[in-house]
Amino acid sequence: MSDFRRYAAEFLGTLLLVFFGVGSAVAARVQGGVVVVALAFGFVMLALVYTIGPLSGSHVNPAVTLGVLLSGKSC
Repeated sequence: MSDFRRYAAEFLGTLLLVFFGVGSAVAARVQGGVVVVALAFGFVMLALVYTIGPLSGSHVNPAVTLGVLLSGKSC
């Protein structure tokens, strides 16, 4: 598999995790609470592990992705 697909999957995974996680945190200020935020992060991570896990390892951490990219090693 190409490295572009791996990095694109990691980028998309990080984007989705931040979008849904932070979105749920903002929405929980009005209604829900800590449990809603925890479930949102947990379910998004679960979905990402199953979908992009086989492709890129699914660490979904921009610092790890950037470190691997700069070291020249594959994910």
